[in-house]
Amino acid sequence: MGAYTDAPIVFERLDGIRYRQHGRTSWELGHKGSDHWEYVEDGTVFDVSIPWALRWIFDPHEPRYLKAAALHDELLRRGFDRVTAAGAFNEALKADGVSRARRFAMTAATAFYRWA
Repeated sequence: MGAYTDAPIVFERLDGIRYRQHGRTSWELGHKGSDHWEYVEDGTVFDVSIPWALRWIFDPHEPRYLKAAALHDELLRRGFDRVTAAGAFNEALKADGVSRARRFAMTAATAFYRWA
């Protein structure tokens, strides 16, 4: 299980489902103590890609989803595969108190979106 470092992060809503992160998020990939750190830098723009049909269940503006979404998008930008990025996304959601059932649905959607 990964872990965040404690740092104040503010998310600025840009338009629709796009946000800009103010502050730096540090996430330790893998297990705690792995010393494999990934960072989402100050000023990073990301989105919370939840399909319209599911937004009545999963609000893309739910604060508990934002750090995980930023981390997921950053890992994809850096060339991580979808499944690895989805695993980190799941652990980040867990760290932010998202229930197991919600994490399962959201992680499955991110891991297998555009699967080919």
